[in-house]
Amino acid sequence: MKEISVYEFFESKKKDLALSLITEPETLNKKINSPHVNRPGLALAGYLEVFSSERIQVFGETEVRYLQSLSEEELVTRIRDVFKTEIPCVIISKGLTMPPVVEFMANDFNIALLSSRLSTINLFEQLTRYLHDIFALEKTIHATLIDVFGLGVMLTGKSGIGKSECALDLVNRGHSLVGDDLITLRYVEDQLIGRSGKNFGHFMEIRGIGFVNVERMFGIERVRRQKSIDLQIELMPWQENMDYERIGLSNNYAEHLGCKVPIIYLPVSPGKNVSVIVEVAAMNLILKNDGYDAAEDFNRKLHEEIRQKSLNKKHEIGPGKNGSALSKG
Repeated sequence: MKEISVYEFFESKKKDLALSLITEPETLNKKINSPHVNRPGLALAGYLEVFSSERIQVFGETEVRYLQSLSEEELVTRIRDVFKTEIPCVIISKGLTMPPVVEFMANDFNIALLSSRLSTINLFEQLTRYLHDIFALEKTIHATLIDVFGLGVMLTGKSGIGKSECALDLVNRGHSLVGDDLITLRYVEDQLIGRSGKNFGHFMEIRGIGFVNVERMFGIERVRRQKSIDLQIELMPWQENMDYERIGLSNNYAEHLGCKVPIIYLPVSPGKNVSVIVEVAAMNLILKNDGYDAAEDFNRKLHEEIRQKSLNKKHEIGPGKNGSALSKG
C-alpha cells in the first residue's frame, strides 16, 4: 500500500496550504496511507463506531467551538478517545486557537497538530486534490504521447515501428509532445492522465540521428507536462491476410488502470503518411464527441440508397395477369 509520512506532506505543502506546526517536530513521523480527508464531528461527540481514523482529520470552526464549549474533563476524555485511534495528524483551519490541553495531549500521543490559515472549505478541497494525486493508481508503459488538436493521442506498438518518427512529424506540424518512449499513466479524479516517464526533459530518440531535445529545437510551446489520454493508436506492421477495419462502425477499447480508452489499430507500410492519419483520427474523434459519426452517416446513406433503388425497381415492374409480375414494356 502506498504511503507518505506526515513530515513529507508538511514539507511539500506547508506553503500552498499555509501550514505551521504546533506540536513538537517528532510528531511528524506518522504515516498517511489514505487519499481521503475527514472532519471528526461525530467522533468528538463520542461516536466512534464508523470513525475513519486512518485519514487526516480537519478541525473547522464547528469542531473547535464544540471543543471550547466542553468542560476540561469532558474535553480530555473526547480528545483522548480520538487520539487513541492512531490518527495520522490534525489540521486546524482558519488559524483557529485550540485549548492548550489539546496541544499537550497531541504531543503525548505523538500526533502532529498543524494550523492552516486557509478556510475550511478551501483547505479541504486543496488537501483532497493533493492526496488523490499522491495516491493515484499508476503504471508506466512503452508509448509516445502527443497533444493533437487538444486531444491526448497515445501511440503504442513494437519497438522500431515508428512511434517517435511519427511524433516528431506531428510536432513539426504544430502539435505538442508530452513524452516519448516511456509514459506514466495515472488515474486521477476519473481521468486517465499521461506524463513522461522520464524526469530530465523532452528528449526523443530518432534512429539514425540519436537524441534530440524537442523543447530546445521547436520551442516551449511544442511540449506539455501532462495530458489526459483520449485516444490510443496501435501501430502495426502491414500484413496481407489481416482483416483491418474498413468502415469504422465497430468501436474498440483498451483498458488502463480500469479506464477504457478508444483504440485504433493502424497498419503501417512504407510510404504511408502516418502522421496525417493520426491527425485525421483525432479530428474524427472530435467530431464523434460533438455528435457526428462519419461511419454511421455513411451507413445510413448507403441503406437509404439501397432502399431507394428497391422502390424504383418496384415502380418499373407492374402486376401481370393472375398476379404475375410483367414488364410494362
